[in-house]
Amino acid sequence: MHTPPVVSLQAWEAAREQLLVKEKAHTRARDALAAERRRMPWMAVETTYAFEGPAGKVSFLDLFEGRRQLIVYRAFFEPGVFGWPDQACRGCSMVADQVAHVAHLNARDTTLVFVSRAPQADIARLKARMGWEMPWFTLTDSFDADFGVGEWHGTNVFYRDGDRVFRTYFINSRGDEQMGSTWNYLDITPLGRQEVWEDSPEGYPQTPTYKWWNWHDNYVPDAAPDKKWVEVSDAGEAAFRDQPASTKA
Repeated sequence: MHTPPVVSLQAWEAAREQLLVKEKAHTRARDALAAERRRMPWMAVETTYAFEGPAGKVSFLDLFEGRRQLIVYRAFFEPGVFGWPDQACRGCSMVADQVAHVAHLNARDTTLVFVSRAPQADIARLKARMGWEMPWFTLTDSFDADFGVGEWHGTNVFYRDGDRVFRTYFINSRGDEQMGSTWNYLDITPLGRQEVWEDSPEGYPQTPTYKWWNWHDNYVPDAAPDKKWVEVSDAGEAAFRDQPASTKA
């Protein structure tokens, strides 16, 4: 194996600083892409869809759990998948292994669900074995095919306004491999992270950076992070604002 050269601390730091310029540009480009995504046109969902959940039949609106935003990952788990019925698709299983605690998404008015064609008994057994806790429903109609995932895997994003639902985004193939973190999920939603630094259309909900962040078991009405953490966060945000633009990630 032909490895890179071994250099002094000074040379290593110089190389890192040189690469950091490109990394910061990449971060800014990613933020700009998310801002453009928040301005994509929406598509009205006119069809009524039904799913099977642990407690029986549920509607498409039920998947939102009362929240405004819904992310639906179509996982490939059904007869014909290698390892069926004990295993889901290996790639989909890797995605499931990476999903962050959904409480953080819920705190941003966003619900994440997985859907597959496997019966609920098989889904429940697989979730228990693998330690997965995200809501996972059984497809009963053409929902997956209608939204670009007739087989394999893909992620669709929806927005609910009362009883009206709109499709706002879709990603599949290698685009799915980055999913799992709270931030990447929020970045593909129409409302984004909902933090004040984001470039979002006028009137979109936004709250101060850091202050909504919480322990996953402490997202209850009127709960707040530790006061010291908020004070430190305020100081950090102020320091960030005072930096020259060229140094911000």
